[in-house]
Amino acid sequence: MSSDRDDRRHTDDHGHDIIDPLHVGIVTVSTSRAGADDPDDPGGDTIQASFEDAGHEVTERLLVRDDYSAIRTAVRSLVARRDIDVVCTTGGTGVTVDDVSPEATSSLFERELPGFGELFRSLSWDEVGTRAMASRATAGIAVDTPVFCLPGSKSACETACEDLIVPEAPHLAGLATRHRAGTNDQTLADYQEQNRTSD
Repeated sequence: MSSDRDDRRHTDDHGHDIIDPLHVGIVTVSTSRAGADDPDDPGGDTIQASFEDAGHEVTERLLVRDDYSAIRTAVRSLVARRDIDVVCTTGGTGVTVDDVSPEATSSLFERELPGFGELFRSLSWDEVGTRAMASRATAGIAVDTPVFCLPGSKSACETACEDLIVPEAPHLAGLATRHRAGTNDQTLADYQEQNRTSD
């Protein structure tokens, strides 16, 4: 599968800019799993399976603890890579004191995608009822890369990916990078230099 984004850029049957197949980065957020010798990762595995079943490729998977700086650093490292088109995090979207994934990821957003969280919670209502309001799942564009911040459960990741993210991510990635078609990686290098300070 080609790593060059321009080789994977085209338009769909409706003339929409898309990148297909996508290269995906996944960040699992879990202090308990990060400390385990052989961590179980149902959320990350579900995200990977959803994308791969649709013909996309998971390029990188990272595992970090529930820590603002660790999450932000992991996501920032992925969105700065030209060989990754979409990033998904799983875990840390609830309301406990250590659930900081939404804050860590959204601090990188140049543009928010509020419709994702709204639609996800609407779908979750059908599954968990009023508990859906406790989910702070969010999404946005960081360094022209769609980033989705998901809960850690397998069912939530399956709903988010299969009903929302996987069908729309090629179009979102195509739109977000349309101005970069045929350009070099200087914008990414500039971004990395500007964000080299520690969190």
